Amino acid sequence: MVNIPRWQVVVVLLVILGGMVAAIPNLLGPETRERLPGWLQQRIVLGLDLRGGSYLRFQADIDSVVGERLEQLSQDLGKEMRALGIGHETPRVEGTLLSFQLTDPGQAADLRAALRERADRFRLQVSEAGAASIAFSDAGLRDLTGQVMEQAARIARDRLDQTGMRERTVQRQGSERLLVQVPGVGDAQEIIDVLGPTAKLSFRFVMDGVVPGRDRIPLRAEILPSDETDARGNPISYAVHKRVMVGGENLVDARASFQDNQPVVSFQFDQEGARLFAEATRRNVGKAFAIVLDGKVISAPVIREPILAGSGVISGQFTIEQTQTLAVLLRAGALPANLDVLEVRSVGPTRGSDSVQAGAIACGLGLLFVIAFMAFGYGRFGVIANLALVANLILIAAALTLLQATLTLPGIAGIVLTIGIAVDANVLIFERIREELQRGRSVLAAVDVGYRRALTTITDANITTAIAALLLFSFGSGPVKGFAVTLAIGLVTSLFTAIAVTRMMVVAWVTRAKPDASAFVAPDGRPMRLSENG
Repeated sequence: MVNIPRWQVVVVLLVILGGMVAAIPNLLGPETRERLPGWLQQRIVLGLDLRGGSYLRFQADIDSVVGERLEQLSQDLGKEMRALGIGHETPRVEGTLLSFQLTDPGQAADLRAALRERADRFRLQVSEAGAASIAFSDAGLRDLTGQVMEQAARIARDRLDQTGMRERTVQRQGSERLLVQVPGVGDAQEIIDVLGPTAKLSFRFVMDGVVPGRDRIPLRAEILPSDETDARGNPISYAVHKRVMVGGENLVDARASFQDNQPVVSFQFDQEGARLFAEATRRNVGKAFAIVLDGKVISAPVIREPILAGSGVISGQFTIEQTQTLAVLLRAGALPANLDVLEVRSVGPTRGSDSVQAGAIACGLGLLFVIAFMAFGYGRFGVIANLALVANLILIAAALTLLQATLTLPGIAGIVLTIGIAVDANVLIFERIREELQRGRSVLAAVDVGYRRALTTITDANITTAIAALLLFSFGSGPVKGFAVTLAIGLVTSLFTAIAVTRMMVVAWVTRAKPDASAFVAPDGRPMRLSENG
């Protein structure tokens, strides 16, 4: 006998009711939604092709990161070679290669031993004359590229989030590219302004007694430009130490503020950064230190007294908007590599609204044809299946709203496909019940056995489709992912409505109306053949 526990009925009703509550905000206007509680103001996030916005592709400058890592290796390896007594000339980084000359070519074996722990990341070549060159190995370069791109994607998301672009999509494309889509932002320059700057901040000492353009620059220093000008209007450059006193990675907060009625950026170091900054300023009172951002000196104040609080301000020729943007960049962290713009495309809101209208028409027509077919072909059971189909669409809308998954045009195609999948499960159940009636079972028993035996087939079909959706999401990109997301959500909701919702309604109908087998007519209109038990 069919017996549905009361708690299952309550759970099914609560799920459907919750889905309706979550989906309703999508039908309300902005003013009405604002009067609702915060947790009820969410709507389905429309993708770029439905809402309009900006599409950008960036190329990461991996070679510059390789050069930075080789510079760091040069310093570390130089200390180790001096400690081991390996004579060498000053190492030079040229592009993606670190090269130097060994004083004694016979010490090549000692050099290889010093690099043994780094052998998986670097490749060493030493000629018979002692000319040594070090480059990243293929495996080391792949690992470095992967780390850089993952970090760049994370920081790009953080920056866009902090500027209010929370409906963004940032994902890797290939090995060295990022794809950025921001619906609702028609001016791509806004995005470029946020993601373009690397925002590498460092605090370094200005070299005393060295005038750029006049004096010889020591190897431990470099010339950096600034936005300042002299009395004649000529730009001022600074000779600064290559050694970083404190880096931007030690920042924990940065805020736009005012000092002496001028816009500035106030910052706060972490515990380690505060210690390093305090120690450096205590030992160098009276010296100038440069605040360097992306290779340019923002300002070069003189240390009047030790700075022990672990905080300070960055001042310069800033506007209010520039300080706000700079604060966002510093809070989100420095990009590990420069991002060069490869492609910029904009999708207008008119085109997006046309796509929404076309998708709505497709869904509406698909739903209308399916409802008509089920009602005509399967009678009362078809009506029940149609009610479950409506519940299925409500649950899909609720899931997309709660998960804040981005709905794209291919995603709408996934919803249309889900309509067919949901009906297919009900058709399988109906045919299974019909077969059990033809075997002579009573209506109630046929419903019970039909649902139980159809469950295996329905589950297998949904599992295979779910595997396909998972593969599409894992290996696809952009529109393919959108299709996979809605397809996967639709699979879950259609399985729930087919097994739980329609079964509950069919059992309620059978137990109360007590129909005979003629209620389950075949699609061609022929009545069922009844047995004595029917």
